[in-house]
Amino acid sequence: MISDILKPEIQNFIEANIRKDISKLAFQKNPFPEIDFAVLLNQIAAKGKAEQKLPSWYAANNIVYPPKLSIEQTSSEETAFCKAAIISGKSLIDLTGGFGVDSYYFSKKMESVVHCEMNAELSEIASHNFKILHASNIECFTGDSSEILQKLNRKFDWIYVDPSRRSDVKGKVFLLKDCLPNVPELQKFYFEYSDNLLIKTAPILDIAAGLSELTNVKAIHIIAIENEVKELLWEISKDYTGSITIITLNKTKEKTEKLDFVLGESENAFYGLPKKYLYEPNSSIMKSGFFESVSAKFKLDKLHPHSHLYTANELIDFPGRTFQIDEVIKYGKTEMKELLQNKKANITIRNFPETVENIRKKWKINDGGNLYCFFTTNMNNDKIVLLCTKIKTEE
Repeated sequence: MISDILKPEIQNFIEANIRKDISKLAFQKNPFPEIDFAVLLNQIAAKGKAEQKLPSWYAANNIVYPPKLSIEQTSSEETAFCKAAIISGKSLIDLTGGFGVDSYYFSKKMESVVHCEMNAELSEIASHNFKILHASNIECFTGDSSEILQKLNRKFDWIYVDPSRRSDVKGKVFLLKDCLPNVPELQKFYFEYSDNLLIKTAPILDIAAGLSELTNVKAIHIIAIENEVKELLWEISKDYTGSITIITLNKTKEKTEKLDFVLGESENAFYGLPKKYLYEPNSSIMKSGFFESVSAKFKLDKLHPHSHLYTANELIDFPGRTFQIDEVIKYGKTEMKELLQNKKANITIRNFPETVENIRKKWKINDGGNLYCFFTTNMNNDKIVLLCTKIKTEE
């Protein structure tokens, strides 16, 4: 298959149709009878998806793409870069190599990387692409990763695992014991071949649930891109029994926000009514659950124990969004009709009994514009609306 896809005329066809509607292209006659048209259309669709997610692959000539689902499931270059920043040493084995994005970025930090993939076709594609990308220090193996570990029988500085969250029996799963490979069950076995494990899990996985399944956790990395949590990464060290660090990271076009917490170390929050500025933590901090610590660390008043919004009269550098509070109104029929009906606004709810959709419909508020409205509850349990202007942050 790879040799057919790499023919110059086929590569030219893929490039020429990268912006075309795949569903319309499917009705055309296949101009290359020697290759299945569905395979060719997949190359076009997958390359199109790679443009934003995998710009290095997209920009390189003669890259071969796997089925579109593999592109959708693979790490982005941004998250792969973040993962590579965690590890150090000389050797790593990626037990769930897939399309190879993580392996490629690990290879930039390590002298040698082993890429394991059960699917022979995907393994062949990854091996080909590594050559195109000049990643000569990656060795590819096809088959069951546990068997490959035993066969190689050598010690690695790191083992990386991204368990599949799809089960033939249960469908999409989130608990680690339901994923493949079953990391909780295999953890002791993995320690025979490395003292350090890096495990990727679904962003939706509850941190407490993960800790109940895994042992020797040293740190949990919460990775967000443009304020959307993409990955939870569990850094595990053999025989480690110390405190667990929660590392939150949010990368935006403007800046990189990083904030660390120590699990079990609680700090008391300050509480107060809305002041001049409003602070909304980024999604990686929200995922961490360290809401009281944010108040203590930045000396900000929290509006309510469950609102997770903060306020102060001073403008500070904050890991999240910052707003100037222009007006505070009580949530009521008269106030809402006078101030917001038939207006445009960006709506956020925090600790509020109604949905955004219901609020828009009820008060005829259109989406968009420069007005930001936070529907929330204050420390006196009053339902309020904060009318705000967003403060732009510079890199």
